[in-house]
Amino acid sequence: MSVIIDYYLSLNSPWTFMGSAPLAEIARRHGATVNAKPCKFGPIFEQTGGLPLPKRSPQRQAYRLVELRRWREVRGIPLNVEPKHFPIDDLAAVRLVIAAALQGKDAHRLSLEFSRAIWEREEALSDADVMSAAAQRAGLDAAALRADAPSDAELDRLYEQNTQDALKAGVFGAPSYVLPSGEIFWGQDRLEFLERALKMLA
Repeated sequence: MSVIIDYYLSLNSPWTFMGSAPLAEIARRHGATVNAKPCKFGPIFEQTGGLPLPKRSPQRQAYRLVELRRWREVRGIPLNVEPKHFPIDDLAAVRLVIAAALQGKDAHRLSLEFSRAIWEREEALSDADVMSAAAQRAGLDAAALRADAPSDAELDRLYEQNTQDALKAGVFGAPSYVLPSGEIFWGQDRLEFLERALKMLA
C-alpha cells in the first residue's frame, strides 16, 4: 500500500517552493502519495509561538535571506529571494489547489507551479492569467478546475479544515511533511530525513 505523506504548505513560502520538486522526486522513488494540504500559517503561528516575517527581528530577517541564497545554490533553483510580488494574496490559487485535490488531479504539481510563479518567475499570482498559465505548466486547465469545483465557501471551509488538521498534527511551520505514524518533518532541509523514514517503511 502506498504511504500517504500529508504535505502542509504555503504558496507564500520560499521554503515550500524549494522543497516541492525534491519532495515529488522522493515520493516517486518510494511509491508514496503526496496529499497536498495548503493551510493558513498566520493562525498556526499564533497558536504555536511563531512570528510572521514582518514581526521577526532584523537579525532573523537578514539571516533568512542568507539561508535562502545558500539553499538556492544547493538546490540549483533560480529563486528570487526578494520577489516583486511578495507577500501576495494567494487565496484564489489555494482554492484551485484544493479543487485539484478534490478532483483527483496532481495538486502537488499545481502548487509547485503556483509557487514558481512567485519565487522564480516574479509574477503576481493573484492575476487570473498568471494562475491559468501556471496551471497549464502543471498540465491542468484552471477554468475546468473551477467549473468542476464546489463553491468558494466550501473551498474556504476545506482550507480552514486543512489548517485545523495541521494544528492537530502538531505542525507549526511550512513546509511540513507528516507520515501516517504522525512523525513530522519540518522544512525542506529535512527531506533527507523524510526519505530515510520512507526507506525504513519499505
